[in-house]
Amino acid sequence: MSPAPRILLATNNAHKRDEIAALLTPLGLDVVVPRDVGGLPDVVEDADTFAGNAAKKAASAAAARGEWALADDSGLAVDALGGAPGVRSARYAGTHGDDAANNAKVLAELAALAEQRKGVDRGARFVCALALAAPDGSIALAVEGETRGVMLREPRGDGGFGYDPLFEFAEPGHAQTGRCFAELTRPEKGAVSHRGRALAKLVERLPEIAGLLDGR
Repeated sequence: MSPAPRILLATNNAHKRDEIAALLTPLGLDVVVPRDVGGLPDVVEDADTFAGNAAKKAASAAAARGEWALADDSGLAVDALGGAPGVRSARYAGTHGDDAANNAKVLAELAALAEQRKGVDRGARFVCALALAAPDGSIALAVEGETRGVMLREPRGDGGFGYDPLFEFAEPGHAQTGRCFAELTRPEKGAVSHRGRALAKLVERLPEIAGLLDGR
């Protein structure tokens, strides 16, 4: 029996890795992460879009290791803040990955706006861009997913990561509507999240990528 086709997930974020692997592994793909291949070169995420950063990370990882690589770039865009934190979501308060500080900064900025004017729009969206790079570093496929919600005034729920405790899913017609992302189980969140939707698009289009699913 030939080995399962392998795909390198170009992220060190354990939460993202688990969410992505949960959807790709059932396809018969062998999902590996940077530590499995001895690490990856650092990438400066200086693009002004999620798609741009995802493409940079995927291309760098694929070219460095000579294999298929998938990268994610995602974040929160708050309407009243002009789309911020946006591509700076993970380092909004200064230190990369400091969820508590990032959440506190967003809450403080929304509170400041509320003091200046009445009826601040607390609408927001999560965005996820995925880029799949071929072993030569060229981008073979790029997709995006997003989900709409509203920003809470204080954290709620014990699950999730990042801004999940502040984001209440608000799209009508779903069982998850009115619940905070941090209150959802992983399957519940994955069914409506930005990353889940982007992954669904990716999975749908994988068969058109010659050489991946057949192991070339």
